[in-house]
Amino acid sequence: MHTFIDLLGITPEQALVFAILLTALALFIWGRWRYDVVALMALCAAALGGIVPAREAFAGFGHPAVITVAAVLVASRALSNAGAVDLVAKALAPLKQPTLQVGGLAAMVAVCSAFMNNVGALAVLMPVAIQSAQRASRSPSEVLMPLSFGSLLGGLITLIGTPPNLIIAEYRTQFYGTPFRMFDFTPVGVGVALAGIAFITLVGWHLVPRKHKVPAEREKLFEIEGYTAEARLRTKSKLIGQPLRALEELAEGNVAIVGLVRGKRRMLAPSRRELLRARDTLVLEGDPSALEKLVEDANLKLLGSKDLSAEKLRSDDIMLSEAVIAPGSRLEGRTARSARLHTYYDVNLLAVARHGQRVKQRLGELKLRAGDVLLLQGEAESMNDTLNRLGCLPLAERGLTIGTPRRLIAPLAVFGAAIALGTSGVLPVYLAFVGAVVLLIVFDLIPLRDAYDAVDWPIIVLIAAMIPVGQALATTGGADLIAKGLVTVGGELPVVVLLAIMIFVSMWLSDVINNAATAVVMAPIAASVATSLGVNGDAFLMAVAVGASCTFLTPIGHQSNTLVMGPGGYSFGDYWRMGLPLGFIVVAVAVPLILLVWPL
Repeated sequence: MHTFIDLLGITPEQALVFAILLTALALFIWGRWRYDVVALMALCAAALGGIVPAREAFAGFGHPAVITVAAVLVASRALSNAGAVDLVAKALAPLKQPTLQVGGLAAMVAVCSAFMNNVGALAVLMPVAIQSAQRASRSPSEVLMPLSFGSLLGGLITLIGTPPNLIIAEYRTQFYGTPFRMFDFTPVGVGVALAGIAFITLVGWHLVPRKHKVPAEREKLFEIEGYTAEARLRTKSKLIGQPLRALEELAEGNVAIVGLVRGKRRMLAPSRRELLRARDTLVLEGDPSALEKLVEDANLKLLGSKDLSAEKLRSDDIMLSEAVIAPGSRLEGRTARSARLHTYYDVNLLAVARHGQRVKQRLGELKLRAGDVLLLQGEAESMNDTLNRLGCLPLAERGLTIGTPRRLIAPLAVFGAAIALGTSGVLPVYLAFVGAVVLLIVFDLIPLRDAYDAVDWPIIVLIAAMIPVGQALATTGGADLIAKGLVTVGGELPVVVLLAIMIFVSMWLSDVINNAATAVVMAPIAASVATSLGVNGDAFLMAVAVGASCTFLTPIGHQSNTLVMGPGGYSFGDYWRMGLPLGFIVVAVAVPLILLVWPL
């Protein structure tokens, strides 16, 4: 083994770090385990292999980039709760002219993403985009992908716009002794974002497949008439006197009990503690075969489904809500049965749509995924809170959340102060934003539960676990080895071409693995390439920052892309249609801007 490694010209430590990173990359692409689990596996392997000292294995959890990402997520939630985005979003809602609508939404989300979490900005504007498109009798798919790409472009503009920028900024400390500052990314980021949004507005949205062209077609997605039936409890049924939950358990999560009629009394989404009586009429919703099985097992008399419609499953107190499963949701990877939605959350799951098509599989057996669109029935008063707890985003347009001036102005003032202190150098950025979070909580500008819920813990674990592995790539000399190989293969290529290659490689990696992981892996390689060439390392670090954040080809590289997949009805292969030309435009604009702002 050692002889073979020696022939390759690499040390055992370098061979181990390459093996760990390649295995992690394969696991990221495979998707069998979530990215934070894969990152922890890589960290454990590196620590057990001795390339990461055991005492430093979890040092990444205290890394400034990790702390800043968490703090910015909390501050973003406070701004969102205060309605900082809703005011302008409401002004954009009436736009009906397609070009203006797409351009306005993409520009708005880009501005918000420069200072907020990308996904948070998208979550606020996505319902507005869907409702605007439907009012104009156009497909939501025409606006949702541009909205997602706009959120990614906006993240390029500032240090806090996206996790890769924070990672690259802190890595620069090892290279030059100081990190990138708040607006060091702005000259390149603004230029790239403007060019990208111009393309999306004028050309890009025309390349997106049209789906659900008019609102009526959208409503057919969750047509429930063929899935709903009334059945009466026979007088000899063993379920008489039993609580409703006994019937739910018999259904095994495949049928939802959405209503109960007793005499002249009609109960929607009845309590599972309600005791069943003879001749109760139950309103059931589920796959026809599952309905048939429940009717037989529970000794029910099927009355049919005549005159049953979605309107009869809602009232002043009970509502039907469409929501999309966000990445990291409690529902991701679970079945409706194992999630026990009615038991713990008092909601009924009526239907699931995936890639714009209703899923006909039995819901109790269906594993839910990020991007799935759910049709839920539950109490109107608590539905928004329930969706927050589940990690789902409502697709119905919300009213303005702006309240008293204190509610809006105070969070903006705290957020602005954090930016000012971090930009001026009075405080390190991570300390400025942690201080802002403390003030937001102390002055009750964000509930403590919301603060913890706002943190995307899988992303935090991913970054914290990958940072020591990325450092091992540098300390073992693996990054230098890769850099020398790139320079050798590049031969007589101009440095500007190598800079473009660095962006393309970072883009490709971020399309198949998380963009934060891409930044961790590519930063030491970029720095080593710059050292080998004897040029300014800032230019190559900026190239990685741009490439890692431009995830346009797949729905799995960034949460924003995943979120719009279900509501837009997109398939995996739809993203490259607009994403590929947009990627080339980003490179064409970014390279000269980087050379202008950060000369070699």
